[in-house]
Amino acid sequence: MRNFVVVSVVFLVILAGLAGPGRASAQNPTPDQELQNLRQAAAAAAAQQGSEASKPAETIFKAGSLGLQKLNPELSVTGDMLGIYQDGNDDLPAWDTTFRTMALHFEAYLDPYSRFKAAIPFSDEGSELEEVYFTRFGFLGPVNLTLGKFKQQFGIVNRWHKHALDTFDYPLALRMIFSDEGLNETGVSFDTDFSALGMVNGLTVQVTDGDNPALFAGNAKNRPAILAHYKLYRDLSPSTYLELGGSGLFGWNDTWEVRDNPAQDPVVITDHRLNTNVYGLDLNLLWEPTSNMRYRNFQWRSEAYFLDKEILTPDGSGTDHIKPWGFYSLAQAKVSRTIELGARYDYYEPEARAYAGLEDAPFTPDQVVAGDSPDRWMASGWVTWWQSPFVKFRVGYSHESGDETGPDIDSVAFQMVFAAGPHKHERY
Repeated sequence: MRNFVVVSVVFLVILAGLAGPGRASAQNPTPDQELQNLRQAAAAAAAQQGSEASKPAETIFKAGSLGLQKLNPELSVTGDMLGIYQDGNDDLPAWDTTFRTMALHFEAYLDPYSRFKAAIPFSDEGSELEEVYFTRFGFLGPVNLTLGKFKQQFGIVNRWHKHALDTFDYPLALRMIFSDEGLNETGVSFDTDFSALGMVNGLTVQVTDGDNPALFAGNAKNRPAILAHYKLYRDLSPSTYLELGGSGLFGWNDTWEVRDNPAQDPVVITDHRLNTNVYGLDLNLLWEPTSNMRYRNFQWRSEAYFLDKEILTPDGSGTDHIKPWGFYSLAQAKVSRTIELGARYDYYEPEARAYAGLEDAPFTPDQVVAGDSPDRWMASGWVTWWQSPFVKFRVGYSHESGDETGPDIDSVAFQMVFAAGPHKHERY
């Protein structure tokens, strides 16, 4: 490089001398002056190159610890506020506004094979651990393994968080049979999907603690409950799909309180195991045109629930079966990018027994009632406005009535739900 610079300078000096032959002799250097000029130019070029070589290289500072934030779980926050006006129910205030829940949702992929999820809601009554579970994908080939506490896959909506429902609350029959919060137990779950007969088939099997208060209050030895759900999925057209499913839950109760007559104290009978089974059917049909899916769709969803609970009757008359059942049918349509209209019809029929009013009965008051042919039904409608993918508002009306199951109730409700974080309004 240095030789190249020297040669270049010499060449430029020679050209400069040749360029002006007509100038005065004072401007034409002597050979000694020319040699001196060459030496000065070479020295200047060498000094310039040395100064550039002596400059320190640019220092780039890196801190590997800054990349550790990628190891933190993704965090989302959901809020669910509900205001409701009721007419006809003297047991509740006419107007009630509550922030039903503020929930923290965590999610992280622990490695290429497993994921962790958790949901912790907070309310005026305190906080609870709603869901926390670990999923290992490909545990046995196509079978995935889930361990932890989770909302169980009985039908469709029991799996969903309340803030992500299409309407204000779970269906009437689900709440009467499973309790207000549905099936939410701790245990193990296996699930897989496979194709057969031109459809996608899904199978879920779960083994959990049998401690649901509406079904297994007498399960003193905590024998596990077994749940199975089978799903059939088929695309009917590029814009329409159909899902059909069946569910079964099988468990036991072994402790009973029995009276010979209402005036006597109950006698506790233990280790007398009797079956408690619940069966379900579900259907989900969605039409969503591929060319206009953000602005139009229509969904029809229905589920039915059947409880078959074997009990020792509290009046001492022996063994009995109680078989309450119910269903709901929901229709919802998107009429614009931000507006959804929906309606739902709920029906529930409890069992009628004369011993329904006895204390410490082995069933909830809504599963067995006194009277002749009791039933309960509810019709509701709502409008949902999506302000954005993170905020929605809902207003609706419902009428609830029935025979031997309480007064007629009319309700007007308002709901606001927001989601902050990467997961928006995840259903589970």
